[in-house]
Amino acid sequence: MPPPDTIRVVNGLHKDTAYTYYPILIVGAGESGIALAARLKEEGFDQYRIFERQAGIGGTWWINRYPGVACDVPAAFYSFSFSPNYRWTSLYPSGAEIFKYLSDVTEKYQMVDKIQVNTDVSELRWLEDEQLWEATLTHMVPGTGDLSRKAQSERIAEKGRESVYIRQEIVRARIVCSCAGGLVEPNPWPSSIPGRDTFEGPVFHSARWEDSVDLNGKNVVVVGTGCSAAQFVPRLTKEPYNAKSVTQVMRSPPWVIPKPPAPGGPENFEKYSGPIFSTVPGAAKIFRFLLFAVGERDWFTIFDDNSWNHKSRKKLEANMIKHMKSKVPEKYHEILTPDYSIGCKRRVFDAEWFSSLCDPKIELTTKPITKVSPKHVTIGPGRTHPDPKDTNSKAPTNEETIPADVIILGNGFEVTTWLHPLKIRGKNGEYMQDVWDARGGAQAYMGLAMDGFPNLFIVFGPNTATGHSSVILASENMVEYNIRLIKKILRGDVSTVEIKKESEIAWTKMVQERLSRTVFNGGCANWYQKDGWNSTGYPYSQIDFTIRCMFPKWSDWDLQYTRKGLLKKRARQASITLLLLTIIVSAYALRQQGSGLFSGLQGLNHLLRRSVKQSLIGAWGLVDRAITMIPE
Repeated sequence: MPPPDTIRVVNGLHKDTAYTYYPILIVGAGESGIALAARLKEEGFDQYRIFERQAGIGGTWWINRYPGVACDVPAAFYSFSFSPNYRWTSLYPSGAEIFKYLSDVTEKYQMVDKIQVNTDVSELRWLEDEQLWEATLTHMVPGTGDLSRKAQSERIAEKGRESVYIRQEIVRARIVCSCAGGLVEPNPWPSSIPGRDTFEGPVFHSARWEDSVDLNGKNVVVVGTGCSAAQFVPRLTKEPYNAKSVTQVMRSPPWVIPKPPAPGGPENFEKYSGPIFSTVPGAAKIFRFLLFAVGERDWFTIFDDNSWNHKSRKKLEANMIKHMKSKVPEKYHEILTPDYSIGCKRRVFDAEWFSSLCDPKIELTTKPITKVSPKHVTIGPGRTHPDPKDTNSKAPTNEETIPADVIILGNGFEVTTWLHPLKIRGKNGEYMQDVWDARGGAQAYMGLAMDGFPNLFIVFGPNTATGHSSVILASENMVEYNIRLIKKILRGDVSTVEIKKESEIAWTKMVQERLSRTVFNGGCANWYQKDGWNSTGYPYSQIDFTIRCMFPKWSDWDLQYTRKGLLKKRARQASITLLLLTIIVSAYALRQQGSGLFSGLQGLNHLLRRSVKQSLIGAWGLVDRAITMIPE
């Protein structure tokens, strides 16, 4: 029988009971899944399988292909520390370049054959007797995993279930790691806007960009002013799109930060950064650390909620308003002035959007869409910002019907529906979503584990996102934490790893209480929270999170040791005890030798001291060797 840490087929001769066993099953081939797989390879373990619903790897960088898609975090800080890229073409590379980087990492770590795309992990069920997870895999028609859930449902209603799903398969795994990303499932059409079904033109979300739609000479309506919209709107009236007009509908203005320029300018950075980072020892690490330090400075000056932060935010807000007024036409000054604290919503790091608002073909409005007809969109009456009750405001509120040929949604993603639509059934038959609902909202200890769901680990789970740092850094921290736990299982030291219920509840209580004293609670409607429950933000700096991941609090965990694991644990404890005794005896003997009180017994003392030391060290060595000889 093969050892328990290899992929194998169980009961292969029995069609009804046969299944494939995976030591580790990873959900998602985005940056988190790739990071985890790469680090497992570095640890010498490659018996895992990554299942990805979409038709390719990369997660958000596979599915987001709108014009101008790019990283708004400097790429040196948006890449893995264990696999740096010294040859970025710019400080803020395009989505295609980031996708290529992630693809290169999968090839470097020889994991391409470990990734199975077009496969949705739809359900997980814990088998207590077997101490395994049973996973339901849904094999999909190639490419249909790239559709939103709503689009899949519409396709099934029109063409039948077989147009999306091919078949289901049941597999089992000792360990499951969810690396499902958050910026993948787009928000649907706003239900408050009537007439969607009557519109004759195409309607699509920026995260499902339709290249087949010709925008040349078309009147385009864009819903939303978030980070994605700030990247694609400036390009719509230019080559090769050449839209006739763009009307951008804004609910409330974002705080817009000028994107920091590349050191030495874009051309010099592209020309010299690669050679410098790849040849000068430590240069790339120093640059990465400086980027990290700047981000952490933002946390300590913006995101906490105390008198000093209030003053710091007010000063920064005044500078940003001044910057905005220097870039956009005066008619937009009022509607682009936020009425909430900077940092409450995700900031937009911009290099082109403000400038594009000077284009006469682009119109920005806070009048809401109130009706959609076959070839038109009605905006107003009323406005969403400034407050319609503000009689001193000059922002327009009149009803207006504008021509519309194409509607593009830039209204964000379903971020607060964690792990959805994956159904996870743990011990005692409880579903994770039901546990979350009973406890107030989505949560997880350190964002990576829930009690009642043993051997299930999450990378970038609830309350791990920040508004100031790199998601790659947070993911790497969680990967390292998870690997510490996973290795204990793979070595056969423990059968199950589970966070204690009291630890998870205490952690979540601390997180929610602390979040109430941050800028995330700063008077705005943001995607970090829903119905008063913030399941997204982390309430401290990344320095804090990094330290917590480096030094796990083992007393918070319930580790079910195997017989082998207990023997190894006790042997290590004995080994440490012998080492301490050796140090104590040696120190005592040296003190006696140096005191001069027993000079007549120097020879005997030296002999005894040497004998004791050799005996203890010899015993310690035997115990240490015995640890490695315990059979698997």
